[in-house]
Amino acid sequence: MNNQVERSDMDVLKRLFEQKFRVAAEQARPLQGQLGGSGRAIIRLSGGGFTAIGIQYAVREENIAFLEFTKHFRRHGLPVPEIYGEALNEDAYLLEDLGDTTLFDFLSANRAGDAIAPEAVEAYRKVVAALPRFQIEAGRDVNYKVCYPRASFDRQSISWDLNYFKYYFLRLAGTPFSEQALEHDFARLTKFLLAAPRDYFLYRDYQSRNVMLREGLPYFLDYQGGRKGALQYDVASLLYDGKADLPPALRQELLDYYLECIANYGIDRNAFMEHYYAFVYVRIMQALGAYGFRGFYERKAHFLQSVPYALKNLRWLAHNAQLPIALPALMEAFQGMLGSEKLQALATSADTLKVKIFSFSFHREMPSDDSGNGGGFVFDARCLPNPGREERFKPLTGKDEPVMDYLNQQESVHRFFASASTLVDASVATYTRRGFKSLMVSFGCTGGQHRSVFLAEQLARHLLANNGIEVAVRHIELEKMGK
Repeated sequence: MNNQVERSDMDVLKRLFEQKFRVAAEQARPLQGQLGGSGRAIIRLSGGGFTAIGIQYAVREENIAFLEFTKHFRRHGLPVPEIYGEALNEDAYLLEDLGDTTLFDFLSANRAGDAIAPEAVEAYRKVVAALPRFQIEAGRDVNYKVCYPRASFDRQSISWDLNYFKYYFLRLAGTPFSEQALEHDFARLTKFLLAAPRDYFLYRDYQSRNVMLREGLPYFLDYQGGRKGALQYDVASLLYDGKADLPPALRQELLDYYLECIANYGIDRNAFMEHYYAFVYVRIMQALGAYGFRGFYERKAHFLQSVPYALKNLRWLAHNAQLPIALPALMEAFQGMLGSEKLQALATSADTLKVKIFSFSFHREMPSDDSGNGGGFVFDARCLPNPGREERFKPLTGKDEPVMDYLNQQESVHRFFASASTLVDASVATYTRRGFKSLMVSFGCTGGQHRSVFLAEQLARHLLANNGIEVAVRHIELEKMGK
């Protein structure tokens, strides 16, 4: 839908909103960056103090799978969104609004290179702990008849993923390979994968952008591709999630914690590990196929910015994980990828630009640019409605939900942010093209606590979602306040 929703489609979502809340939806805006590669339109509707997320998607079978799984997971007490309304004949449904902070956003805001803040590690531990509840507890009685497009991660599913990688990544990246030799390896790998116990729910896309954090607790989305399968696939998806770029030591720590969790269900660690790294490889290949299809074939260049992270994971695996089966043609193809000048160029361009975003108070000095370039943007948010004037908001910040909800309901805030983000997007595009490495953006308000913080956080999410660049956020006044 290209981020656009036809008026009649929007009317369906507004009707569902009014049926649920008995008030009209006063605002309906697409959530930029949340369409990903799926083609779903995701709309936030608000009115009368209520908000909800509307989904428009023309694949009925996938909509049915999502709704059925959601109802099932909620019966098991799992943290997934409440369904507010559905109109399957009109390709629409309405969900609980879980906010804007994904696990990926939270990780990005709480790291400095490989140094991950304890609160981000703890968020990951909560996500890891929830996984067996989906796979084992809810997997026992889920209705696999509604799975789309396959009921299990079987020989056909694996073949689709491996060929996706071969034709949309290897071939389009220009990596040489022997078709027949690679097919032999694929057959051997498939047989090995199918030997793992696979009577569990396979979430299929258990990664950092499909987990929302609200008040420190994880909530889960995008399991509509789920099917019956092996335990190893989903934890591999989370720990080898490309752009999350988890340090190897943290990956191992989280894997050990997952193994402790599944031991409570009688799963043997050694038996699990026998097949684990084969599933890591197949998950990375599936992701590379998607990057190649969207990036090389559909020419959506931002998908290719994830390729260097996948190559980094493959390089680590080559030195640290030995498979119990021989896959010479596949390993040779991986080495060809790692030595490819074309793919190395992607790696070079992946870290060309870092956008540093600040919030500050105009009562103090503006943030200084330590890059030596000078310039950048300074946006004055004092023209916007000030939550700090209301007693209920005074102890809160622009990262707290009540303040965010208040500002999200102000049309002037949306106009201000749209103008600011348009200017920043233009500079990001130019800076990236010209190979610049640093851009500074600052938002100021009276106290540096509400409006400027909110706008800085919004811009960070916008840039992380749409551009695949490195983003760092600092809230100058909140740091002084210890918040």
